Amino acid sequence: MTENPEVRWQRLMVLLEPMHERALASARRLGRSTAEGDDLYQETVLRAFEKLHTLRDESRFGAWFYATLLSRHRTRYRRSFWRRFLPWEDAFPGDGPPGEDGQEREGRSLEAGRAARALATLVPEQREAIVLFEIDGYSIMEIAAMQGASVPAVKSRLKRGREALRRHYQREIRVRDRAATEATAGGTSLSAARAVEHEVAGRIGFAAPSTSGKERTDG
Repeated sequence: MTENPEVRWQRLMVLLEPMHERALASARRLGRSTAEGDDLYQETVLRAFEKLHTLRDESRFGAWFYATLLSRHRTRYRRSFWRRFLPWEDAFPGDGPPGEDGQEREGRSLEAGRAARALATLVPEQREAIVLFEIDGYSIMEIAAMQGASVPAVKSRLKRGREALRRHYQREIRVRDRAATEATAGGTSLSAARAVEHEVAGRIGFAAPSTSGKERTDG
């Protein structure tokens, strides 16, 4: 017997309510802007509504919903491949109050934009693994269930993703050093550039290139 749509929607809302904020935040980080992340989340909710009859075990709703979210993310990524090369205007905006002169919010926006552009350089599977593990705090086993992959595959995606991000930041440091040296008579110190790098890296929760890069494990 087909479930009444209104009853099915209420059932979905009950299942989604405990994880709504966390899942929405994940969608925004996977998207290229807050607006795109919100669209991705709404698409996922509608898809989950359509496919809720396939969920056999409600205790596994979290992994099931995230698998739907990641599937929609990859579909959108393939559909709009060229958009990777456009700047992100409002990536990960903070909700806190601005400083007295607005500089605090502007600084946070700039840091978030750097992190977003770095994540944009990764292939979808690596970006998903980094966001879910380093930012959202899911375990490798949980991510494996969400991605429909093995634990070794997730570990490999994390390793390759971190390496790609480190290379991205190293390139940014070289560009900033060169620009600063050309713009000022005395140049700029590498330590100052690395301070910026550490600040940005901290926004996405992994060690900057100058650290040991030791991989965190579950447990």
